[in-house]
Amino acid sequence: MTIIRQPITENYQPVSAGVLTDNSLIHQLNPVYFWDLDYEKLDPINSRRIIIERVFTLGNLNEVKLLTRFYGKEAIIKTLCGLTYIDPKTLNFFSVVLGVPKKNFKCYTQRQLTGKRWT
Repeated sequence: MTIIRQPITENYQPVSAGVLTDNSLIHQLNPVYFWDLDYEKLDPINSRRIIIERVFTLGNLNEVKLLTRFYGKEAIIKTLCGLTYIDPKTLNFFSVVLGVPKKNFKCYTQRQLTGKRWT
């Protein structure tokens, strides 16, 4: 079964290897990731944390590479390490890919503890 993702807006263009500007970055990301925000008003500089968080948890590898080219590896690592929640699979993947120990991620060191239920 092949899943074809349909963009919500006509401005969405798949990731390309061209020159990146603020506007072209936003329009190369799938607007579905930002369903609760005004997609057209997203600013790559002021909205960096939400863009990185959504793309790194919901996006594909090409979009991750695009953000890494735009923001740089150090800015990506700093942002991801400061997030309070990343699901365990995503955390493991990016810990290995970025070469950052899991203990450096805030979401790993400050995990929400749920006690066992009484039986």
